[in-house]
Amino acid sequence: MSISVSASDGATISRLAPVKINLALHVTGQRANGYHELEMIVAFGDFGDHISVTPALHDDFTVSGYYAPFIPLNNDNLVLKARDLLRTQTPSKCPPVHIHLEKKLPIAAGIGGGSTDAAAALTALNELWQLDLPYEALLELGLHLGADVPMCLHSQQNGAPLLVRGIGEDLSPLVEFPALHILLINDGTALATPTIFKALNKRDNPSLIAPNAFQSIDEVCAYLRKTRNDLFRPAETLAPQLQSRLDELAASGADFVQMSGSGATCFAIFSSCENMLQAKQQIRQAHPDWFVVTTQTYGNH
Repeated sequence: MSISVSASDGATISRLAPVKINLALHVTGQRANGYHELEMIVAFGDFGDHISVTPALHDDFTVSGYYAPFIPLNNDNLVLKARDLLRTQTPSKCPPVHIHLEKKLPIAAGIGGGSTDAAAALTALNELWQLDLPYEALLELGLHLGADVPMCLHSQQNGAPLLVRGIGEDLSPLVEFPALHILLINDGTALATPTIFKALNKRDNPSLIAPNAFQSIDEVCAYLRKTRNDLFRPAETLAPQLQSRLDELAASGADFVQMSGSGATCFAIFSSCENMLQAKQQIRQAHPDWFVVTTQTYGNH
């Protein structure tokens, strides 16, 4: 999953911050502290942002890429929160660093942008600073940054699809799961996750059917048709065009379509790479100003 080089002699460590796709998302309850109980099937793709860290004379943070203008450069940014949180572990071993974020994922889009950036920053800095913190320690730190960060940290390990429970901390890799050909689209709509959860009418929905081993994309899609995204209806109240986005994906020949996370990014799974690329060309020509990208998720066999 990650691309890295030695941190000696001022070298840069770079990591992919992969897109996170919620293939299914069931809201099954709410805790006394307000956090929601979730059950999700999550996959990670080979497309995403990029984080690079380099030793520096003073702390610096720069951003490039199409979505760079929308990124806060202060401590509201999860990347900087990750840096500062990691530095509290052993401050004497954490000298100044230049962090660069290449931002390819849209903001507030339900595909883990900020969380996957934070996870990539944690692992890159752990290596740069030679802290040698184990994966379990990083998971604990990640949960302080946000419920999605632990699963994104898993993607830095091997990227296998996950069954996720609780508020996002209970991670179970799916042992038999094929790589998927996925088309992602977003028409520019940004939806804040807290706003979507507030719009939920029902918080004690039925659980996921436990996933079995999947040998093919067809088997995955057959299973996903029995699942839901319980955030779709509240998201649709704020972005009524979402159903038409799913309809457009379905009409392009997809085998399964759904909204990811709290939206408004929608995705389509295709039986073949060729079908996916044809659909991408068709939708990109019709909507040149949309976010339209393809990705192959990491499987586990």
